[in-house]
Amino acid sequence: MWTGIKRTLGVAPRPKAPTVTEELRELVAVLPTSTLLGHRDRALLLLGFAGCFRRSEVASLTVTDCVLEPEGLVVILPSSKTDRFGEGYVKGVPYGSYEVTCPVRAYQAWLEEAKITEGPVFRPVNRHGTVLPKAITAQVVALVVKRTVAAARAAALKRGKLALAEHFDPKRYAGHSLRSGFLTSGAEAGVALKDLMDQAAHTRADTTLRYIKRAGVFRQNAASKVGL
Repeated sequence: MWTGIKRTLGVAPRPKAPTVTEELRELVAVLPTSTLLGHRDRALLLLGFAGCFRRSEVASLTVTDCVLEPEGLVVILPSSKTDRFGEGYVKGVPYGSYEVTCPVRAYQAWLEEAKITEGPVFRPVNRHGTVLPKAITAQVVALVVKRTVAAARAAALKRGKLALAEHFDPKRYAGHSLRSGFLTSGAEAGVALKDLMDQAAHTRADTTLRYIKRAGVFRQNAASKVGL
């Protein structure tokens, strides 16, 4: 019976769209620089992307987990999905080449504006602009991605860029889009498999290779060489 269901519905995964580097720039550009929520969402998107974090990892980050070094931010995850024994995992998030998309500067700006010195890094901001003491949930990470994609879609429509607006469909994106976007962008940039696995905290190469295969679907593509 189970085999029959698989044959009828199929077993191929239908992943959400990755937020690659070029798209991330578009998303960050629509976030306001004058509000606490804008600062928080910018830091969340950039740090979530550069750290290749799962949405639950982003939501649970604390100030203690993040250590500022001359090269960037050292993030110590107390536990993760693949860390069965709670040994912890260390990731490095370097300074970005561009100030507007630098995850470390965005992280620092958010903490400074929100006056956060301890406890959860990413917190709810209520409609009065007050930062609450508790941590956001993993679901909020997905909502931030979708909301920012929707804002980028509206901005693209306003500029008359219809193709870009059609691409930015919030239904296609989710919290995992940041993580998959980093791996896809890394694969397109020729980053070594081992380095991608390290940043993603993957223990199996085939998990990372799925993203590399998707990134290279048009690279050395046979259909582009047959004269169509």
